[in-house]
Amino acid sequence: MIKVGIIGATGYAGSELVRILLGHKDVEIKWYGSRSYIDKKYASIYQNFFQLVDATCMDDNMEALADQVDVIFTATPQGLCASLVNEEILSKVKIIDLSADFRIKDVKVYEEWYKLEHKSPQFIEEAVYGLCEINREDVKKARLVANPGCYTTCSILTCYPLVKEGIIDPNTIIVDAKSGTSGAGRGAKVDNLFCEVNENMKAYGVATHRHTPEIEEQLGYACGEKITINFTPHLVPMNRGILATAYASLKKNVTYEEVKAIYDKYYADEKFVRVLEKDVCPQTKWVEGSNYVDVNFKIDPRTNRIIMMGAIDNLVKGAAGQAVQNMNLMFGLKESEGLELVPMFP
Repeated sequence: MIKVGIIGATGYAGSELVRILLGHKDVEIKWYGSRSYIDKKYASIYQNFFQLVDATCMDDNMEALADQVDVIFTATPQGLCASLVNEEILSKVKIIDLSADFRIKDVKVYEEWYKLEHKSPQFIEEAVYGLCEINREDVKKARLVANPGCYTTCSILTCYPLVKEGIIDPNTIIVDAKSGTSGAGRGAKVDNLFCEVNENMKAYGVATHRHTPEIEEQLGYACGEKITINFTPHLVPMNRGILATAYASLKKNVTYEEVKAIYDKYYADEKFVRVLEKDVCPQTKWVEGSNYVDVNFKIDPRTNRIIMMGAIDNLVKGAAGQAVQNMNLMFGLKESEGLELVPMFP
């Protein structure tokens, strides 16, 4: 039985971790960490766990936690995990960080985009970027995994095969993405109030969103060169889900069958990536509550561009589900264990 501790268990991603891990046959949650609700019953914060979780919330003492569990999930704001982790802790326990602290390999880029001083840059090189479909073998050997961001997971998996195969010019990529409000976290903010979000759509973080360098770095690894993209996120009035539509110029004329064969080359054996049938566009409702990524594409010969589309649940494949997928690999379990979640509809 894998003993688990969660720091940040009362955020949206943290509560999703609890929901998934409660159904995982090989896991026991030992620590529900939360700075805001120390000593309060976890089920009093999320009433859906009434009679399912009897524990009270603990603090974020990672050193004490490392002596009690096998793996720590940190579903916390940027900067916290980096400020807590040290070599002694990593010698005792594996860490899966759901923040951005170890996703970006260039510490200067991290500090520029996140406006934070990195507190433990010595672990950046060691940290494995936990996108299982791309870095599976490295994840298996890792003691520190940087769980990818939600927008980045959707954007990268949508574009990766064509970038990797050199079919598109990666520097022409434009990603237009929409997210439900849970992607903004559980903190009280005026911009996230019901009257601000309902019956409304808006772009935000235009040309400045923090997931931009993460997408650029990972797709840059795929094509073997540094790339620059445009990424624009939008907030839409739904609870969860991300839809990414990416546009790029083709390097050569290709048929539908040729492009489909490329996607199948990378994803035919992937449990959680579903390449949809021809002309079927992904919808967030089809992946809601699940760890699936639905992707598809459309060639536009008139503009010599290709439109790549992807949909995920931002709290599952975009956060907690992916973290559990990483945990399964790190402990030699079946990758899909605890994640056989059928999408919810309607």
